[in-house]
Amino acid sequence: MEESIRNRVDESGLITLDLERAFAIENPVLFDLAEYLEQGFLLREKAFRLALQQMDVSPFEGKEVALFCSTDAIVPLWSWMLVGLRLGEVAKGIHHASAEEVHERLFLKAIEDLDPAEYTDQRVIVKGCSEKVPSSAYLALSLKLKPVVKSLLFGEACSSVPLFKRI
Repeated sequence: MEESIRNRVDESGLITLDLERAFAIENPVLFDLAEYLEQGFLLREKAFRLALQQMDVSPFEGKEVALFCSTDAIVPLWSWMLVGLRLGEVAKGIHHASAEEVHERLFLKAIEDLDPAEYTDQRVIVKGCSEKVPSSAYLALSLKLKPVVKSLLFGEACSSVPLFKRI
C-alpha cells in the first residue's frame, strides 16, 4: 500500500502573508534639486521656473516621486513648493524625502489601509527575510493584526518564531 504525500502546512490552516508580494510597492522616481543649482549651491528663481516649465514630466506620470537634494546646498523652501506644484499635475504622490523614506512611507500606508477582518481568528505567519520590506512595516503589521488574529508567527512554516497567541 502506497502512502500519499501530505502537505501538513496546507492542512495546518496557516495563512502566509508575504509583505513583498502582498503590497507591490514600486521604487519612487527621483527628483534631485541639485541638478538645477548653479555652481552646485545657488538656485536662481527665474531660471528654475523656466527649467520646470520646460521639463519633460512624462517620467513622473502616475508615479510616487521622491524630492531631495544630493548636495549640502541650502535651498529655499519655495523651491520644493514649485517642484511639487509642477509634478503634482501628473504624479501619483510627491514626497520631500529620500527614496528609502518614501518606500517606507508607502509600505506603512498600505498596512494602514489593510482591512484586518480577513485575518480574524486566523493563524497568520508573516514571511520575513525580504530586503525590500522595511523593518517598520513588520512592526506596523504585527500591531495591526494582533487584535484580530488567533496567532501570529514570523518566518517560514517549517521554522517560525511565535509572536502572539490568543488564549
